[in-house]
Amino acid sequence: MNHIVLFEPRIHFNTGNIARTCAATNTTLHLIEPFGFEITDKNLKRAGLDYWDKVNIIYHKNLEDFLSHIDGKLYLVSKFADYVYSDINYTETSEDLYFLFGREDTGLPEAFMRENAEKCIRIPMNDAHVRSLNLSNAACMIIYEALRQQGFAGLELSHTYEKDKLK
Repeated sequence: MNHIVLFEPRIHFNTGNIARTCAATNTTLHLIEPFGFEITDKNLKRAGLDYWDKVNIIYHKNLEDFLSHIDGKLYLVSKFADYVYSDINYTETSEDLYFLFGREDTGLPEAFMRENAEKCIRIPMNDAHVRSLNLSNAACMIIYEALRQQGFAGLELSHTYEKDKLK
């Protein structure tokens, strides 16, 4: 199983968008406190639309609490990493995969990243033009790469709709 983990998310729209991606991909969402918004905020719910009941969300009081509950392989997503996310093999599905994303404003704690440098992965970008990628876009890219390598297990590769525009 795949997991997206948000460390102290600040922006409710990002969290809502990521929750929607989790609903679409059968991915568990972990939220590590404190948040930069109220979890009942109407904008958070609006960003996730009507998918909140389709998302398995697990709340953690802090990073240590999260780390004590994981059973699988952990990846830290950071612009400071040396390994490119698409070069990693995610096909081993006998263990859960956890993709940990930092705060939108400060990322993950530096000491924690240094202790786990071998677990850090990066999305290539032009660092001279931008400081970082949008959190919800980055989470979507990472989870869909893992799912692509896993053959999109559990997802519909094709679907016919009642008012299908292509049929």
